[in-house]
Amino acid sequence: MLTIFYDGKCPLCAAEMKSLAKFDTNSQLILEDLHGDDFQQRFPHIDPIAADQVLHGQLDDGRIIKGLDVTCTAWKLVNKHPWLQLLRWPVIRFLADKAYLFFARYRHPISAFISGKKRCESCHTDRCDL
Repeated sequence: MLTIFYDGKCPLCAAEMKSLAKFDTNSQLILEDLHGDDFQQRFPHIDPIAADQVLHGQLDDGRIIKGLDVTCTAWKLVNKHPWLQLLRWPVIRFLADKAYLFFARYRHPISAFISGKKRCESCHTDRCDL
């Protein structure tokens, strides 16, 4: 089981969570939008600013994982995109993590460039409908 703390106001992030939810037929994932009304009350141990900068996840045993470790673990749990596990190989891991940090920092402009939208469809209400 993995809880993912994601930026629901990022179109690419929201799209990935929607895809993960679709493939999560064995209920291995819990998806939590950082912008949820009661996020801080339910997850006081998660710094929403830090989690907004780098994707955070929490394993069943309470361990916090970050960045591509979250992404790779999530897709492994839903049995999709096995090639992503290559990103955790030692030399590739270093480069992939650097690329992820660049993406995470600029994900909103990248999303706007790719989709032509600055925010996802449901964000006009500041609430994700995932």
